[in-house]
Amino acid sequence: MAKFVKNLGIVVLVLLVLTAIGITATVGWRPFIGSKSRALTDRKFAATPERLKRGTYLAEHVSGCTDCHTLFKNGPNGQENVAEMKGAGQLFPIPGFPGRLVAANITPDRETGIGNWTDDELARAIREGIGRDGQTLFPLMPYSHFRHMSDEDLASVVVYLRALTPIRNPLPASYVHFPVKYLIRGVPEPVTTVVQADLSTAVSRGSYLVEIAVCSECHTPIKQGRPEEALKFAGGQVFYEPSGKITSANITQDATGIGGYTEETFLKAMRTGYVGKRQLNTLMPWQFYSGQTDEDLKDIYAYLKTLPAISHHVDNSKPGTMCKKCGTVHGGGDAN
Repeated sequence: MAKFVKNLGIVVLVLLVLTAIGITATVGWRPFIGSKSRALTDRKFAATPERLKRGTYLAEHVSGCTDCHTLFKNGPNGQENVAEMKGAGQLFPIPGFPGRLVAANITPDRETGIGNWTDDELARAIREGIGRDGQTLFPLMPYSHFRHMSDEDLASVVVYLRALTPIRNPLPASYVHFPVKYLIRGVPEPVTTVVQADLSTAVSRGSYLVEIAVCSECHTPIKQGRPEEALKFAGGQVFYEPSGKITSANITQDATGIGGYTEETFLKAMRTGYVGKRQLNTLMPWQFYSGQTDEDLKDIYAYLKTLPAISHHVDNSKPGTMCKKCGTVHGGGDAN
């Protein structure tokens, strides 16, 4: 009997060790112990005219704050924002989402928005993915990209949010089903050092803008809930609209991407939504990005020119077919 108990103990110990190794090598321990999070501070961002101007530019033309957090309506070329509901939040009806996803009201309404949030609560949510209640934000809110936003640009965005017209718009809370609600706990990372942007060259400035504009988030296919790094910027992520499925384009320098674009072609596409005679769907929010300066758009183009060329044919004008390269069904998929 003693020998049996001893052997059983060894088996249990081995199973525990193997389980610990397995957890460490796969999902990690964050789903069990909670997200990384820093203590809040009492820092405040002075509301200067320069910050308000910069924050308006970033939120409305670069980082997409008012694009995601404003109610959509169907327009002639796809979904468009309802201007009078700017920043008031909306439900995100994503097919197959494990729960309910809500883009919160980010206007300074005290009852339904951010009117009672401190500056550091906003800063932590934007760059670190931790909500006011200490819970992990679902990473469709692209805080893993925004963590690269400079401290000054972060301050400018917060000043902008404070200046929005308060809109009372009660929305239900987001919730995520098990096990995803625990798996996302591994995404947040505290920002505890000074963050500055490298603005020394056109390429570095473009790289910064592409990061905080979250371009790779849409233009990279998703596999098993994660971006496919081997196809970064090569398109293939599928989105759903009332009109049907839309797949993001390849924006690498391959012939199947934007390798044939000139700087003029790129600027015209971002300004007008047209590539030649082809009109872009507004799921690609060119109307939002069109407010960027020529200098910033040229810097973005300079950075995109440095991306490795990846052959990945995506054509939304064709029927959806299986793509062996990205593993999804999209227009022109069988050409890969």
